[in-house]
Amino acid sequence: MNTTLQSLWREEDSHTSVRQRLYQVLRQSIIRMVLAPGQALSEKEIADTFAVSRQPVREAFIRLSEAGLVEVRPQRGTYVVKISQQAVLEARFVREAVEVAVARAAAEQGLAPRVLAELHELLERQRRCIEPHDYDRFYQFDEAFHRTLSLGLGQQAAWKVVEEVKAQFDRVRYLSIPDATPLERLIEQHAAIVAAIEQRSPEAAEQAMRVHHREIFQSLPDLVSRFPEMFENVPVAAGGREEVAS
Repeated sequence: MNTTLQSLWREEDSHTSVRQRLYQVLRQSIIRMVLAPGQALSEKEIADTFAVSRQPVREAFIRLSEAGLVEVRPQRGTYVVKISQQAVLEARFVREAVEVAVARAAAEQGLAPRVLAELHELLERQRRCIEPHDYDRFYQFDEAFHRTLSLGLGQQAAWKVVEEVKAQFDRVRYLSIPDATPLERLIEQHAAIVAAIEQRSPEAAEQAMRVHHREIFQSLPDLVSRFPEMFENVPVAAGGREEVAS
């Protein structure tokens, strides 16, 4: 991944407040593994990086702590929280429940032609990420796909719920691309969701979305085995591999 804090800063809307922009940059940097699980964070270093005062950094740390992404340890510092498998599975449960309902409703009610056109355009943009191995852009288009589906149905509240719970889920999703979960498989799943909605088949749309969200059951064990240092309560041997009980 070639993402950096500075590139994430440039991605964020420059018209938002410094506080909001900084929070979003740090949130995305944790999700995209620019700031790794277990990494110590320095108020001063981050303030210097973005040429801001330490107050908005301190406020961002508080919000990130409330989101379960960092831990503020009195007298010891602030650290990026390691990935909790339990939190990931709980977030997956909530997100599946919400987005399955959205997909079913979209098939029942239909989507405006402009929304369907936008979903197809996002699928094409995702396909164009395969050959250059542009995983950062794929992640953005993947996010846009799910947001467009919810908002295109007029379900802003549903998307807000998803956004609130998916931070831990997204860390695993980002870590899984491309080795644990090939881009081609994710795009095929997205295409199946759109096809079912266009065919006005609620059952097929519901099943396609459910299959998509249960992909994590396949990738999570592999990721825990390969990156035990990134997950909570996973013993790591001296050589960096997961310890196996005899």
